[in-house]
Amino acid sequence: MISAADAAHTGRLDTLAVEGRAEGDRVVLTARGELVDGCTDTLTGALAVLPAGAARVDVDVSGVTFVDTAGLAVLDTLAAYGLRHGVPVRATGWRGQPRRVLELVGLDPVDPLGAALPEGRPARTASAVARERAEQLDVLRLEIEQLRHAMDSRPVIDQARGVLMAAHGCGPEQAWEILREASQRSNVKLRRVAAAVTRSAAPDGPAPPEVLRTALADAARRVSTAGCARTESCGRSPARAARRAAG
Repeated sequence: MISAADAAHTGRLDTLAVEGRAEGDRVVLTARGELVDGCTDTLTGALAVLPAGAARVDVDVSGVTFVDTAGLAVLDTLAAYGLRHGVPVRATGWRGQPRRVLELVGLDPVDPLGAALPEGRPARTASAVARERAEQLDVLRLEIEQLRHAMDSRPVIDQARGVLMAAHGCGPEQAWEILREASQRSNVKLRRVAAAVTRSAAPDGPAPPEVLRTALADAARRVSTAGCARTESCGRSPARAARRAAG
């Protein structure tokens, strides 16, 4: 059997795949990919179709290349299965980044579940150091996602700055200030403001929504007063304003 679930990183990371095979009364699950948010559904599906007479379950995670704190929830899923069915469950083969994450959160990287789970041994430690390290890992993961989002947003923001520079005869810093201030005034994300400005610069492109036109006009006036070379209303289509400036 093979089961897979999409990772939570919009396709950038590998999906999790789980294959299973029976070896007598022992079942071996082989996991490949990345343990991230949503992967517990994949594992739950794989466990649900295991043969009822399995005396033990061994999970080989040597093919797992990445794990985050959300992905560690698979350990709870495996532990719950072992306790519910009264069979020992082992998860072995941790290496690379996944092994380091287990060490950071205070789990045994050789076998974080242990073979004694049916007798009720807890799967996790709860030391203050482990909790602190898990929190630090969450912070780092959030920073990575924010950097990825910023990289995705950069091209459209640069295009919008170019449109505003042509429309208002101002420099790149002034154009950036117009975008930033318009975003704050309208309570619209900067990337959406930039996308609206860029679309309006196309031939017969739609003007930005009224709330953005007002915010852009106010921001342009404020920046113009502070030193922009020319004052031009940003409430009109930037393409038409650029043609007027060229004429």
